[in-house]
Amino acid sequence: THEELCRFIARESESVVVSVGYRLAPEHKYPAAYEDCLSASQHFLQHLQHYGVDPARVTVCGDSAGGNLAAAVSQTLAGRSDLPRLRAQILIYPGLQALDFNLPSYQQNRGVPLLFRERAAFYMLQYLNGNATKLEEVLEGSHIPPDIKLKYQKWVSPD
Repeated sequence: THEELCRFIARESESVVVSVGYRLAPEHKYPAAYEDCLSASQHFLQHLQHYGVDPARVTVCGDSAGGNLAAAVSQTLAGRSDLPRLRAQILIYPGLQALDFNLPSYQQNRGVPLLFRERAAFYMLQYLNGNATKLEEVLEGSHIPPDIKLKYQKWVSPD
């Protein structure tokens, strides 16, 4: 689905673009997609000379669920001393938190196509366990215990 965009980016930026065809939910639950992206990234970083890529210019990028995967891969690779460091991560409307689907951005954009609030929660559940029966609880915020909400309130709150 992203081949044309990847070709455009490669052509316009005169760079190498590697697009990972990771396994998709709900057939392949978490962590399948993450493992695919991490494995592909590690392999690429280990073989940069083969591809003629400058190790100081490698970035990861993703949109939506791919943005989540790019962020997770970046965090994992940040602690690796045996691989070149990533130059940057580019996250395009990434899915980064599933604690609260009632934050201001969800409220402000609740009717904006393409990814409505309910759809975002549905896909998150599909990604995690392939089961969306708890969708209403997730939308209400009752899927997170109060002590966890309190713990993460500093980072995930309307304030």
